[in-house]
Amino acid sequence: MDNTLKVTNVLSDPTRYHIYQYILKSHKDVSVLEIANHFDIHSNVARLHLSKLEEIKLVTTHFKRTGKGGRPSKMYRLSEEVIELSFPSRDYKTLSSIALEALMELGEVGEQALYTIGKKHGHQYIEDLQLLNYNNLSTKEKLRILEGATEVLGLYPSFTYDEANNNVRLLVNNCPFKEIVMKNQAVVCHMHYLFLKGMFDVLFEGSSLKFEENMFTNNCGNCSYLADLSIV
Repeated sequence: MDNTLKVTNVLSDPTRYHIYQYILKSHKDVSVLEIANHFDIHSNVARLHLSKLEEIKLVTTHFKRTGKGGRPSKMYRLSEEVIELSFPSRDYKTLSSIALEALMELGEVGEQALYTIGKKHGHQYIEDLQLLNYNNLSTKEKLRILEGATEVLGLYPSFTYDEANNNVRLLVNNCPFKEIVMKNQAVVCHMHYLFLKGMFDVLFEGSSLKFEENMFTNNCGNCSYLADLSIV
């Protein structure tokens, strides 16, 4: 069976789809018992759903000792393999790699062009939402817009607003550029930072955004940013 059909067939089950979403958003190892308890289903049913996700390589497994003796527990985690669905099939990953390599061949000029375009698209992405007046929105309302936008982009974000210090910590739990980042990590990560900066600039004019942690270098599971809104 074609891989696209396999994936759509497995994820067509609502419970299985929500289990996958749960693993994707939690960004940690899960057990059969955790899934069974969270979704209020029998452990055998939870195991079946997880096995189906493993078959199509959306999740992988390993064994972990609990420290309580006995056999190690089987744990499930999000696979590093990216599953792309399109009808008909389109190879955007190769196109992205070619475009990035072409820009890098231009040296500093190409690199700066990538950064400029990245920030421009982040800016444009928020403007395309066509909200009438950002100045009339509260900070929390603006953050809800950012959360929704970054969720749609597949970043699976987590926002923490520190009202006392008027800053926001953003955790990006999924990198949409994972397939191409390894060849030009510094360049791609900086472009992504500027894309996010462009989004913040529209909603929080004059704010600053600091890139703190990188999931690829610190093995922390997410990229961390700190936005200072006090300048607004």
